[in-house]
Amino acid sequence: MRDDDLVGRGRCSDTQGLRTVRGAVALSLPVRGRGYGGRVTSDREGSLRSVVVVGGGLAGAQTAAALRAQGFDGRVTLLGAEGRAPYDRPPLSKELFERDSPADLVHEVGVDVAALADDLRPAEPAHALEVRPDGVVVATSSGEVEADAVVLAVGSRPVVPAGWEAAAVLHTWDDAARLRARLTPGARLVSVGAGWIGAEVAGVATKAGCEVVVVEALDVPLERQLGADVGKHLAPWYAAAGVELRLGEAVVAIRPDDGGDGASVELASGAVLHGDVVLAAVGARPATDWLRDTLPVDARGSIAGDAVGRVAPRVYAVGDCVTRHGTVYGDVPGGHWSAALHDPESTVRALLSDLGPGAGAESGVPGHAPYVFSQQLGHDLALFGTPSAFDEVVLRGLPGHDDGWAALYLDGDNAQTHDGRPVARLRGVLVVDRHREVGALRRLLRAGLPLVDVEAAADPSRPLKDAVVILP
Repeated sequence: MRDDDLVGRGRCSDTQGLRTVRGAVALSLPVRGRGYGGRVTSDREGSLRSVVVVGGGLAGAQTAAALRAQGFDGRVTLLGAEGRAPYDRPPLSKELFERDSPADLVHEVGVDVAALADDLRPAEPAHALEVRPDGVVVATSSGEVEADAVVLAVGSRPVVPAGWEAAAVLHTWDDAARLRARLTPGARLVSVGAGWIGAEVAGVATKAGCEVVVVEALDVPLERQLGADVGKHLAPWYAAAGVELRLGEAVVAIRPDDGGDGASVELASGAVLHGDVVLAAVGARPATDWLRDTLPVDARGSIAGDAVGRVAPRVYAVGDCVTRHGTVYGDVPGGHWSAALHDPESTVRALLSDLGPGAGAESGVPGHAPYVFSQQLGHDLALFGTPSAFDEVVLRGLPGHDDGWAALYLDGDNAQTHDGRPVARLRGVLVVDRHREVGALRRLLRAGLPLVDVEAAADPSRPLKDAVVILP
């Protein structure tokens, strides 16, 4: 999940069942190369014989897997930027001190891109894209890659404001390795940002024996993601975990210490905080600067796509880098871990329907709701749907109780009644420490945003599914 909007990434720990990955079901895909399934190649006009996937992370790997699973046996080229086999990023923060190697996707989701791609280039990032009437050309450091279509899965990059070069970031395995080496017992960490990454790192660092201070410019943790009314209930977690939380404190500069590896954080109040490590955890932006002159990109850098990731003729996008417009959940920005895991299936289906011989019949019904999971400061959080700062919030259970609680985000602009009781569209749900409700919520929101009886939905003793209202 991004620290700067209502999206995110994360994974559950309730792995169970075939292809179940951290609480979400991965594509049920065999690890096979070309020739699997029926042919989806053609000699007709607009034929599809080659696809280039730009991005070597989860979204790119799932795209290659979906192409093969849906019968495409043409040429697949996959370009990456890190020089590593695709790996899962959520463990970088959640399991910072528990891992000595990346969470390889072969083991995490059963996808082996080496077996799926004809041409795998993990250390060859794209620099430019040209879209032609009959295909695309992707420029890299070693030349050009021509294909009939491109799927952009380029992910995101951490935000580092100008002058913050002395701060560390956490986005890649190499970032995690450097951070882990410096966060030794007794080290002082100053984390700038109380969003998903800042909170997760703060929690694991203090458990590892570090002294941790979290500085947040807003008045409550995760305010941009969850809203102030919900975020305020997270603030007590910091002190309980042994973390100092400084809210409403804007950072004006981060300066390296003379003769050392640490840095000083200057606040707008005039206070100065020293850290052996300073972490910039103030959000991420799509890694799309190289596409701004080619494709429609918003102020954040997000590519504009339709509900299944179409961007332009022969151009599709998945994962962090795209905002899907017109879905049953409204406009869904990239950044959800579930988007990288699941969206390639519908995107590839659309691609094959558009350019293949029709074998990939497109479906407008989503297979999942936008989903985020976070483990922070001794608590588990799952966020479903597309909550907005304009939604009305109703609590289901009481924060601070051992039984956990949830926050229901309701569309207050279309309030109505049914049988004399208030009903509203359920736009999103944050679940805190109520693991038994995660699976039910995933099923409840799979087909869209249901209408619920507000009083029944707020009763934690009743299953949420019983609160769903079907109007005549």
